[in-house]
Amino acid sequence: MNDELQHLKNVGKTSAQWLHAVGIHNASDLRRMGAVDAYQAVRKRGFRATKVLLYAIEAALLDIHWNDLPDDRKDALNKQINTATNHRKSLSRG
Repeated sequence: MNDELQHLKNVGKTSAQWLHAVGIHNASDLRRMGAVDAYQAVRKRGFRATKVLLYAIEAALLDIHWNDLPDDRKDALNKQINTATNHRKSLSRG
């Protein structure tokens, strides 16, 4: 099988399977959804993805290795995740 996602840096077989499971089938889908939403969709689906997946997706979109993603960019991604999580919690409390 020729899986376009696996041709991206940082995206291996398992990551690609998780992304396919949430409706992301190619680089265009991933760009449209963005790293944060893609990561959250994978987590919401019940997969045990760590923050490394978040960094790997963002770095894949930038065509760099995830270890080369600048710390300030990682911090910004984490803030987006925390903001979204806190927003969902406040909505569920009602």
